[in-house]
Amino acid sequence: MSVVSGKIIFCEGKQTSLDFRLLNKVVENLLTNKPTIVPSGSKFTFSVFVGGYFSRDGAINQQYIIFRDRDFDAKPTANIALIPLNSMLLTHRACVENYLFNADLIHNYWHTKYIEQQDNPTSKWGHKDSPGIEAISAWLEEAAKSLQYYQTVRWALADLLQSSASRHQLKTTWTCVSGILPSSLTLQDCQTQAVALINQFQQAVRTVTQDRFEHSLAVYQQQFAQEEFWTQKQYLIWFHGKDIQKAMQQQKSQYISLNAFFDWALNQLDVNQYPDLIELQNRISDRY
Repeated sequence: MSVVSGKIIFCEGKQTSLDFRLLNKVVENLLTNKPTIVPSGSKFTFSVFVGGYFSRDGAINQQYIIFRDRDFDAKPTANIALIPLNSMLLTHRACVENYLFNADLIHNYWHTKYIEQQDNPTSKWGHKDSPGIEAISAWLEEAAKSLQYYQTVRWALADLLQSSASRHQLKTTWTCVSGILPSSLTLQDCQTQAVALINQFQQAVRTVTQDRFEHSLAVYQQQFAQEEFWTQKQYLIWFHGKDIQKAMQQQKSQYISLNAFFDWALNQLDVNQYPDLIELQNRISDRY
């Protein structure tokens, strides 16, 4: 039976996922203590996967890190740092996609692909040149503003998930997953859908009440309506990146594919711009 050596990092998804590739970016410049990165599928099955992984390899006292998206499982802290949750370390931003939403980066990708197409007539690139950083910034912010009420409701629902009894049953959305938006993003329709979820769940978990939901809803409404929330681009930390991506593509369907952009942008990402990713790098190399 083989024995695992070295540090292991478990992440969500598959080897093609952004999570796996971000971790490879984080560790690429480590000269020693490079870890083995193991994609582990869903965040809901981490404990089972990790137990099975080490049982299979006969490891004892194995060093490992579980790193995943924060999603709506914890609020971002005032200082930019990894967020511990049980045995896991969570991103400071909502998910990996949030690290890639940068107007300059999107513009550089768009313009680079356009120039390549000019030099290569057989290129399948089908867009004109980038509309510019200012237009891309507006595209990103307008998409985030269209999500303001939806994200408000998702966070208010997340506040009700603090008890272990509710965490596995009540969701923060009535669509399947992040990145699939409801047909209506108005506050009234989002609130109606959320109240319907609560009514279905109340019999199982008495701590989940409409009053508590509406209290949290008012708090997040106020927070997300503050001017500095938008001038400081705090939505890049609070709003879920998959939802932002979907809203951007819906608003400007004639614009570039952000999936293709993400693939390119990960290679350009400067990990040193993000204190939480630096912290992760230090933890991996035992310098923290």
